[in-house]
Amino acid sequence: MKHKLFLFDLDDTLLDFKASERLSFVRTMRELGLEGELENLFQQYQAINLALWRAFELGSVSKDLLKVERFRQTFDANGLDLDPARASSVYLDSLSETVVLVEGAQRLCESLSAVGEVGIITNGVHHIQHRRIASSGLGGHIAFVATSEACGHAKPDSRFFDYTVKMARSFSKQETVIVGDRLDADILGANRFGIDSCWFNPGRLANDSEALPSWEVASLDEVIPVLTGRYISA
Repeated sequence: MKHKLFLFDLDDTLLDFKASERLSFVRTMRELGLEGELENLFQQYQAINLALWRAFELGSVSKDLLKVERFRQTFDANGLDLDPARASSVYLDSLSETVVLVEGAQRLCESLSAVGEVGIITNGVHHIQHRRIASSGLGGHIAFVATSEACGHAKPDSRFFDYTVKMARSFSKQETVIVGDRLDADILGANRFGIDSCWFNPGRLANDSEALPSWEVASLDEVIPVLTGRYISA
């Protein structure tokens, strides 16, 4: 295999963040004493959270503000007299206890760690991501974890990737590939940094962005075949 350094996005690539997010949100609201149906509230939270993460990636809000502000805005929009700081704390603690693996993640990380080095690249909260990896059972196959919080810059900023590759045992652009689900963070980041990329696209979404993946897969079991040129499309 040509590649020796495999950089994986974590959420919705190796870990099913959407499943964890929903479980953690419900657990948080129950902990704060909110009863009843939560689906509409959760959808509002998701929209607010997404907008704040986009703002963070553009450098216009801080991670510390984001963690609390997403709950503050959700509660304010619904007239809820709940503590957003406590909600943030409970939610983040819960995330590390509600880890769900994407199908094929364990097999893929095990296989790739046998032929090279597997690193995690994430814009998520530093200590929470480390705890989630430990809970996932993937930790034994992962050489290092690069977070935007520790770096000070977020994907797709090239400074994040400069920081990341210094954590690897060895690095060459020709032998490095990023695997991730986000065109605007993972794939665009790879394009700007000048390395290969594999877009994990289980929903088979259209690519209407400026990001250009080297390969595209709909399942993690397709990653090794496409990287080795053995993938045959059905």
